[in-house]
Amino acid sequence: MSGHELVVGVAGGVAAYKSAALVSQLVQLGRRVTVVMTPSASRFIGAATFQALTGRAVVTDLFDERYPLGPHI
Repeated sequence: MSGHELVVGVAGGVAAYKSAALVSQLVQLGRRVTVVMTPSASRFIGAATFQALTGRAVVTDLFDERYPLGPHI
């Protein structure tokens, strides 16, 4: 999967915690991962956790123009 970027969507729910482990494993495998979170997800796990795991900005606003992926999600 070289050259590909994975997008992991995180919604509100207990599974939000498990998504951090998934993201960590993907990064350890050398994958580029971008996390997109709903506002409800941030009540279970913080965006800072995913930013630390991926080293990349976390998309939390669908219309955030700083990150070009946002409008396409």
